[in-house]
Amino acid sequence: MSSALDAALARVEPRTPLAQLQRVWPGVVGEAFAPHATPTAMSSGGVVTVACDAAVWAQEIALLAGELVPRLNAALGAETVRELRCRATETAGWARQGRRGRRT
Repeated sequence: MSSALDAALARVEPRTPLAQLQRVWPGVVGEAFAPHATPTAMSSGGVVTVACDAAVWAQEIALLAGELVPRLNAALGAETVRELRCRATETAGWARQGRRGRRT
């Protein structure tokens, strides 16, 4: 079943560098980071924008970029990624929690 699903996904997956990067991302960054950081854009020069759900995750990914870029390129089979630019998005964890505990 798994191989059939993988084959079906491979047929419908876009053939763009960003789509390929998004496919390998979770396996490269690991289960701790993957739920909090998603590559959302890639320039033709290999600069990848990574949307993170909190500033702390953006900082952690940025600090690990020197290790992650070679691992991403190895997973992609080409020197596609040159740089990671991490951005915290509006949906930071504290905002999703409804700012509980804050006094007004």
